[in-house]
Amino acid sequence: MNWLLLLVLLVMVYAAIAFYVHRKKIYSDYIVFYGPILAIKTSRVQFFDWFRKYTRFLRLYASFGVVMVILISVAITILLFISLQFTLIIRPDPTGIYAPQNILLLPGINEYVPSTLAVWFAFVLTIAIHEMGHGILSRVENIKVKSMGALLMVIPIGFFVEPDEEELEKTRGMPKIRMFGAGITNNIIVGAVCFAAMILLMGAAVPTSEPVIQGVYKNYSADLAGVPSYSVITGIDGIDVNTRGQISAILNGTTPGQTVALTVLHEGLKKNYTLTLSQWPAELEQRDSGFMGIYYYNGGAIIDAIGGSLSPIGYLRLLTVPFDTSFGGQMLRIVAFDTPDMQFYEVPIPWFWGLVHLLFWSGWININVGIFNAIPMVPLDGGYILKEGVDRLFERRGLQKYAQPVVAFVSSLVLVMLISLIILPYIFQL
Repeated sequence: MNWLLLLVLLVMVYAAIAFYVHRKKIYSDYIVFYGPILAIKTSRVQFFDWFRKYTRFLRLYASFGVVMVILISVAITILLFISLQFTLIIRPDPTGIYAPQNILLLPGINEYVPSTLAVWFAFVLTIAIHEMGHGILSRVENIKVKSMGALLMVIPIGFFVEPDEEELEKTRGMPKIRMFGAGITNNIIVGAVCFAAMILLMGAAVPTSEPVIQGVYKNYSADLAGVPSYSVITGIDGIDVNTRGQISAILNGTTPGQTVALTVLHEGLKKNYTLTLSQWPAELEQRDSGFMGIYYYNGGAIIDAIGGSLSPIGYLRLLTVPFDTSFGGQMLRIVAFDTPDMQFYEVPIPWFWGLVHLLFWSGWININVGIFNAIPMVPLDGGYILKEGVDRLFERRGLQKYAQPVVAFVSSLVLVMLISLIILPYIFQL
């Protein structure tokens, strides 16, 4: 079935059910509407009180998170400023990462975030983890939680925890800051754990030792003969080969211009190709032997590169995987997408790659949502942390009347930078 047709049918079914529920006021104590969005909520939130027994630990955890959030807020503000300068210099077209739909982290709409089960699970998990952080720290800081629930629009699109507004307003200083920062902290920590688990799991994949052709050099022998990428070389001139070393040994006895018969296995079928060997290109190592014009898939190097990502810098590298078009970035796509590379590994369990992708997207979306929410701009959590910090700082110095203008200025400045990054590529086209 066409996905667009299925989506239209789902929206129609959702609209009919929502209209009926709204009109008949079914379960009105539990179901409310925010425009077209249906919210299922409950005031039975006593389970949040269970976490109060761990108040000391959770306050330390949240305090650590506040420091992390402040550092991220400062870093992201600096990066926004640098990105704005960079945009003004290079004057990019509104395509790729500069396309407006790619600013939004919406599966299927953002061209770098596929609409798969793993991505949607990670998306819902991220929001749930974020809101749970606010709910737990609300009770730890003696702020009443009035309700919690899920937001639906065909599919679950979010969760919410509703603290008591009066008690939240009375709470001041670090307790309030910890509550606002808890969601971000949860996202960053859970995201880091998911990345670590994905990296460790990838260590269980064993790359094949077979000579796999990853690609061919344009206008060289293999390309001219039509040899497909992601095929396995099984023979040369009727001689069976199983390793790259065996192939090199045979080719070392050839000369440019010599013709060889290459046998490859591609998508389960064997096929023969006749190659007229070329000279080695100047940019590669110089040899007197013939050159097929191929480069091999190096699964071992990919496993090593993924294993080396178990560090803060490595995590930042993983965050670029969905939109990194460099050769190295394309090699790492195996952790996030279904790629031809997956067939060239021995894996311990049948659903191995599904689990790898689930862990990757859970890490990627959690960290990105955490970073975004740390932006010092109201109404984001980072903005509320900024507001509370400035309020208390200025209050102690008798300058409270200046607190609101300062927060408004910072929020407006950040908002202008964000909007500028979106609209400038279009302005450059005029």
